[in-house]
Amino acid sequence: MRLDKWLNDLKICSRRESGKYIKQHRIVVNDVVMTNGKQHISPETDTITIDGEARRSYERDLYYIMHKPAGVVTATTDRMHETVIDLIADEDNRKDLFPVGRLDKDTEGLLVITNDGPLAHRLLSPKKHIEKVYYAQIDGEVTAADVKTFEEGVVINEEFTAQPAKLNVLTSGEGVSEVEITVYEGKFHQVKRMFIAVEKEVTYLKRIKMGGFDLPADLELGEYRHLTAEEMDQLEGK
Repeated sequence: MRLDKWLNDLKICSRRESGKYIKQHRIVVNDVVMTNGKQHISPETDTITIDGEARRSYERDLYYIMHKPAGVVTATTDRMHETVIDLIADEDNRKDLFPVGRLDKDTEGLLVITNDGPLAHRLLSPKKHIEKVYYAQIDGEVTAADVKTFEEGVVINEEFTAQPAKLNVLTSGEGVSEVEITVYEGKFHQVKRMFIAVEKEVTYLKRIKMGGFDLPADLELGEYRHLTAEEMDQLEGK
């Protein structure tokens, strides 16, 4: 990997700014002062110091699970709002990190953040049939007819009919109903639009499961951690 790319990926400085670091002899790799940003390094094995401070080892692929809070947008950057990437600590952050799929600003729950494009494609592709399970509170009574409509595929509009989904009614009443919804695709505002189509309104929404992986009970709102290899397999339903 090129030195200037490594500096940029770890958000130490931009590629353009890396020239200043190098000219000032601030970067040392294996006791050798770096003189060119195009020089190749092996971050996994090299000993790298900046201003005399050793830098942590470089992981080529990163995998985080986050308990997304409401009020934060699922994006890498946003001029107006805090993003899920902003919740990643500096020492864990990288330029190439991105959220897998999206949760609405007011939606909470399980969110994968990675820099692994092929993994993201596998998790989001409808062809992979990876389930996403949501807990929702609904304004009004959810009926057996609604359950059947979800099973058959909700007609959202003339151009889009949702794939068949499982609607499990936990509690139902004239005030608020509690349900779990299992879908296999992730269209824009899909769960909310499915309920609007049956004349209901989602008042609270939280993703609690993806594939065979449940949102960890001990992961607080706004927190994140590394995914284990076993959890990665669970996400893909292996």
